[in-house]
Amino acid sequence: MMPRVKRGNRRLKKRKRILKLAKGYFGSKSKLYRPAKEQVLKSLHYAYRDRKQKKRNFRKLWITRINAAARKHGLSYSRFIHGLKQADVDINRKMLAELAVNDDDSFADLVELAKENI
Repeated sequence: MMPRVKRGNRRLKKRKRILKLAKGYFGSKSKLYRPAKEQVLKSLHYAYRDRKQKKRNFRKLWITRINAAARKHGLSYSRFIHGLKQADVDINRKMLAELAVNDDDSFADLVELAKENI
């Protein structure tokens, strides 16, 4: 015969951890263990998914900003990036978008450089 296993402390600790993570959820999802556990798991899943999505969304935003600024100077996004690659300019899209928004003169210089190297 196996001895009886009592899980008083362990179970209480586990429930407290889940309910602490579920703080701020609506209704029973923050009060009762089972709905709280389901919602916490779903929330962690959403968090994981959206950390990946965030990277895609920001890259999309940067490309949109670069495209708008490049077209303002008479060049499409793809031709602009191609020209920069030909000129061996190694600036990432985040920095290009930052220049496009905040420093139009520097961005104009890069556009001219890209035009020369197409």
